[in-house]
Amino acid sequence: MSAARIRRSGKMGNNNSSTFQEFWDQRSAGDQWSGSPTQFVQKLLLKDSVQKVERLEGFTLQEDRTDYIRFVCVSDTHDQTERINFEIPEGDVLIHAGDFTQVGMFHEVNHFADWLDTLPHPTKVVIPGNHELSFDPRPGNTRGGYTDSVTRDKCIARLKQSCVLLEDELIDVHGYKLYGSPWQPEFGGWAYNLKRGKECVDCWSKIPTQTEILVTHGPPAGHGDICRNNVRAGCVDLLQTIQTRVKPLYHIFGHIHEDGGITTDGQTNYINASTCDLRYNPCQWPVVFDMKKKDNPISLTRTGSNNDVNE
Repeated sequence: MSAARIRRSGKMGNNNSSTFQEFWDQRSAGDQWSGSPTQFVQKLLLKDSVQKVERLEGFTLQEDRTDYIRFVCVSDTHDQTERINFEIPEGDVLIHAGDFTQVGMFHEVNHFADWLDTLPHPTKVVIPGNHELSFDPRPGNTRGGYTDSVTRDKCIARLKQSCVLLEDELIDVHGYKLYGSPWQPEFGGWAYNLKRGKECVDCWSKIPTQTEILVTHGPPAGHGDICRNNVRAGCVDLLQTIQTRVKPLYHIFGHIHEDGGITTDGQTNYINASTCDLRYNPCQWPVVFDMKKKDNPISLTRTGSNNDVNE
């Protein structure tokens, strides 16, 4: 099966990375742009084609995968897996970027885990999203009173039977460093919300510099973050972290159903892997990419400290 079918394509600008690097060098993280991602993208990121934001149709896949690892990316299935009317492509690693439930109830988590168990991928990596209300570890920080230590522990224990669950952790997957984080700028009072500015900056500072595959629930500003009213929900400080310090090969996320697809800035490939559309219809295909196998890889290992950002 081929890579995901992407709805839109075409260049949105030409690359002038040195010009924008000067902006990053002069910017103080958490400044006024943190709270204004729409204005940031319109007035700075894409103004005069200052930075390339190119939408891709898909990635070239290898017919002979002997020397390659295949990654299959989905997100935002929202307890709608029984309604998916296409086959999930086979691969070595399945990545789910959060929002696998509606509100994080145990029966939804169990349903999702049962679905994961039917998939053939040897490695399955999952992060929670803002709809996983029972997963947020902070008491009183989510709507509806769904956060409860007993429910959280029960949900996490069940899910870990079916996948590798990441909350601000770095793991080694077939020799590639993968970091997963469930947080995003505050969005409607749901789970894992952070105030734009310092709270986001502090969170993204935990992403290790050696990360090659980054998985967050929310997008960075300018990539896969356009809401239906043309307001952008991405995080400016996450984009700065990605482009100036971490520089991963791939960034997988979801959250904004209506802007699914692939973009690139010439350095990082950004994948909004949302499965559900705006009406919660699970009709958007997974995104698939291949990576060259590394010599003497470790199949799956947690690599320790989350805070090693100075290498």
